[in-house]
Amino acid sequence: MHHHHLSNSYFQKAQELIPGGVNSPVRACRSVGCDPIFVEKGEGCRLFDVDGNRYIDYVCSWGPMIIGHAYPEVKAAVAEALASGTSFGVPTWREVALAQKIVELVPSIEQVRLVNSGTEATMSAIRLARGYTGRKKILKFDGCYHGHADSFLVKAGSGVATLGIPGSPGVPEEVVSNTLAVPFNDLEALKTVLGREGDEIAAIIVEPVPANMGVVPPREDFLPKLREWTEEKGIVLIFDEVITGFRLAPGGAQEYFHVMPDLTCLGKIIGGGLPVGAYGGKQEIMEKIAPVGPVYQAGTLSGNPLATAAGLATLEVLSRPGVYEVLEERAGALGNGLVEIAGRYGITCCLQRMGSMMTTFFGQRGPVIDFEAVLKSDTNLYARFFRHMLEEGVYLAPSQFEAGFVSLVHGWDVIEETLKDAESAFKNLA
Repeated sequence: MHHHHLSNSYFQKAQELIPGGVNSPVRACRSVGCDPIFVEKGEGCRLFDVDGNRYIDYVCSWGPMIIGHAYPEVKAAVAEALASGTSFGVPTWREVALAQKIVELVPSIEQVRLVNSGTEATMSAIRLARGYTGRKKILKFDGCYHGHADSFLVKAGSGVATLGIPGSPGVPEEVVSNTLAVPFNDLEALKTVLGREGDEIAAIIVEPVPANMGVVPPREDFLPKLREWTEEKGIVLIFDEVITGFRLAPGGAQEYFHVMPDLTCLGKIIGGGLPVGAYGGKQEIMEKIAPVGPVYQAGTLSGNPLATAAGLATLEVLSRPGVYEVLEERAGALGNGLVEIAGRYGITCCLQRMGSMMTTFFGQRGPVIDFEAVLKSDTNLYARFFRHMLEEGVYLAPSQFEAGFVSLVHGWDVIEETLKDAESAFKNLA
């Protein structure tokens, strides 16, 4: 039995000082019926909490830790940068090096601007698309999460769904009146909206593989049609690759599916665990940004030396041959194992995986193709599974509506250990 005395006392204190005791809502673990653990350190694929408990980590900081925690090269790179100072507000060579790496790896990006978070990236990309097209409206898909800027908090997936928040208090209707939302994977609905309002739409933004309502693969013709129709209507197509960038392939989902957006938003992996974001795309569009163009976007800490150092070191490791094959094999073995065990104990669930990210939708036969389907999942069953796994020493996403991630350092022994733990969890659920 794990004890969580210190975590609990930190959480008590945190709730007096921080709303809900957390700096990002899903971390509160409310939907899985327990209090959060407080982490002391991460090492490879494991987390250690303040009470000395050890866990195999499948949250991986929600995606960035694709090569594991405290990776030696990343630590060395950050230490080297740190020795020279932490921020200057003046250009540094690492910004150029990271920009070059991004342009080399992501097929559709010709120019890129570094920012400090995924939310900043999507917010800026939308402003840029509006400035470029002179149009007002944007279209997103139900259950896709693009950070928490006002325009995006319409049917916004995981955090909002996890907490059962209706709409978005604090966001004026006037702002959201320019955001259209259509079910993911629904080309008919999309066609109707484009027929009606296509000429007023500045941008369509999409997670090419949604991971913020759980992993929902796109229908085979969904992204190609999206590309074709946006081109016809002069709409800027934005891929939010904050999660899929460098996760599904070195060039992200656009490389994986061979569909090229006009703009791409990045984050998570490109900071190697430090706060970072980026948006980039066609030079013709990017040149509308100040100081060359009229669309203003700025940031004191943008291109931060520590973040760029960590990002460069991480991308260096990911550029080695065979990395994505290893991720695919390990994640595949884990996914197949989970499905097999669930089946053996008669637990109904649908596991959906793309590369090294996956979600097990409990109480679903599947496939789970859109947000409406996602919401039919048995969140109580997931919560029970989460708590059993935590007790066994496996840390999963504290929400049914999120993705789990496998890193490069989740070795075969760790996958096997996880499946043993899952066996006892499923046995308990049965």
